[in-house]
Amino acid sequence: MKTMTRSIRLNTRRRPTERLIELGIRLAGFMAIFVLLGVFFILLQQGLPALFVTNPWDFLTGSTWQPLSEPPVLGISQFFVSTLWVTAVSTILAVPVGVGTAVYLAEVAPRRVSDLVKPLVELLSGFPSVVMGFIGLALLSPWVQTTFNLNTGLTGFTAGIMLAMMSLPIIVSVSEDALRAVPDEFRQASYGLGATKWETIWNVSLPAALSGVSAAVMLGVGRAIGETMTVLMVAGGALAVPNSPFEPMMPMTAAVASGIGNAVRGGLQYQSLFAIGLILFILTFLVNLAAARVMEAQKRKFARN
Repeated sequence: MKTMTRSIRLNTRRRPTERLIELGIRLAGFMAIFVLLGVFFILLQQGLPALFVTNPWDFLTGSTWQPLSEPPVLGISQFFVSTLWVTAVSTILAVPVGVGTAVYLAEVAPRRVSDLVKPLVELLSGFPSVVMGFIGLALLSPWVQTTFNLNTGLTGFTAGIMLAMMSLPIIVSVSEDALRAVPDEFRQASYGLGATKWETIWNVSLPAALSGVSAAVMLGVGRAIGETMTVLMVAGGALAVPNSPFEPMMPMTAAVASGIGNAVRGGLQYQSLFAIGLILFILTFLVNLAAARVMEAQKRKFARN
């Protein structure tokens, strides 16, 4: 009886603290939503006037960027296509390496090796993007120029390689967590039917973790779309629609970063750059929303199991 009374008193003492913690968590959640909506409305307020000067379709499909000419010509297809090229190269390079590394860490490597390697991979995410840009500028760019016999090594392909390195920690970490979430009973059942380890990984573990792996890929794509400093330093900065990733180009993030310093506050160029930022925001939001939906489907799937 005394023990029960003491337990009730402890629970009563904890309640104000728990309520305070719960309130803090709710405030943090509301703050995140408030900041997200605030950024969106600022971009909308500053960027929407540019879309009244040039209709949105011409803004997206036009290939001439002359915001200071008379009349101004606002076309961002060269920036948009450059972003697609860089993101495509990054995804093609990062996904096989990232998923393969996750499979090795989750399914093959001893626990000690996994506990050592995973933090080292995740350490890449802490590298400042300007440092990655310097690495690409000093080491990767000359190699790309020499290997592919190009006039310059500052190309979308170079930027894509650097973005792949920056996307790897996200893809590896989330994919490994998804693979480890697969119930061990699935693997044991596969082994019981005579499957080898690699057959089990390919036919059981990866399909079961497909939602989580897909979410990891989309998060990596979101990182590649939104990266700025690295692509500004190594993509080449050409104002033309690129026909291949081996040409100099300027993705949307680089266009905003390079132009905002020379734009008159409140002027048409300033508003046009905010319009580019608005499109980037929507693209990144959609990619991350898709990733969140996929991860939620993964949780529901294993909750039923």
